[in-house]
Amino acid sequence: MDVVEIDGLRIAFRRAGSGPAVVFVHGGGEDGRAWTPQLDALSDEFTVIAWDEPGAGGSGDVAEGFALSDYADSLAGLLRALDVAPCTLVGLSWGVTVILELYRRHPAAARSLVLADGYAGWRGSLGPAEADTRLAGLRDQPADSFDPTLPGLFAGPPPAKFVPLLEAMAADVRRDSMLTALTAMAHADLTDVLETIQVPTQLIWGALDARSPLSVAHDFQRLIPGADLAVIPGCGHVSNLEAPEAFNDILRFFLRRHPA
Repeated sequence: MDVVEIDGLRIAFRRAGSGPAVVFVHGGGEDGRAWTPQLDALSDEFTVIAWDEPGAGGSGDVAEGFALSDYADSLAGLLRALDVAPCTLVGLSWGVTVILELYRRHPAAARSLVLADGYAGWRGSLGPAEADTRLAGLRDQPADSFDPTLPGLFAGPPPAKFVPLLEAMAADVRRDSMLTALTAMAHADLTDVLETIQVPTQLIWGALDARSPLSVAHDFQRLIPGADLAVIPGCGHVSNLEAPEAFNDILRFFLRRHPA
């Protein structure tokens, strides 16, 4: 793991391989380790980088009032510090929301986008009632027994080989930091950003995603000019871990179709 300082905040990241840069943005309650099967598979052809967002993994704690714009600016700062922009940005779930905000604020940083099982914010993709319900459920958990594991992440039981990874990430979740991130996602509506995207965009969705259903994927496809949608059968929300081979095949095909 490497570390850089962005606007006084420590940002940790993993980097491997060589070639065109591909930057991975993880979901809520995760850190860069969530992209392990992608970094392992794609480092033979690409420079693969997975950050730990502010407040997660090896990165520094977020300040009170840290907003969605701050996550996006921190990511843009990392791209500048590593001199990899414009690059391909790959996000899953909450990571998609961060990427959309980055595109709103720093569109020149993106060469292409891969958006998986994500949201234009919970409010934007699920509506105010569902966004408020999800956030209330997290806030109501007592601090001494806080469980960052959200229901419906997988279509079935978590893949056995990734259970230790999932447990390790869950053990390292900082409650306040996670609530900061998911509060930002609950309040966000980035639907208006989708139709402004002018770079090649690949959508990847689990057919059985219970957190961000296929209706959200179809909204993304309808609104993002020229977006392609690949649906992975029998797969839930965390498609990069539940079906890593299929996910990696889709990603590699897209990257080769849209070279740097």
